[in-house]
Amino acid sequence: MAFLLGFHWGWLLGSLLLGLAAGWIAVVHRGKGVSKELSRWLAALALALVAAALTRVVPGRPGYWLDLGLSMFACYLAGCALGSCLRDWVLARGAPAA
Repeated sequence: MAFLLGFHWGWLLGSLLLGLAAGWIAVVHRGKGVSKELSRWLAALALALVAAALTRVVPGRPGYWLDLGLSMFACYLAGCALGSCLRDWVLARGAPAA
């Protein structure tokens, strides 16, 4: 994992910044959401991928790509959460008191 962080720090930072921008932009939600059944399937898929990465079921280069992809996805989600919180903080701070 330290090798991934040391060697791919630029890609991880890029995914964090992309998530930050997406979280800042996507605060307003006007579209139809994902159904509960689909969200459960997606959560199960993510859990299976994390379990496969932790148990090292996928060997060699595909396992390395899985680890890198999950790391980049985690950075992206952290950036989305951070961007959303920052936008909420900035807008709440600038709003007039009611």
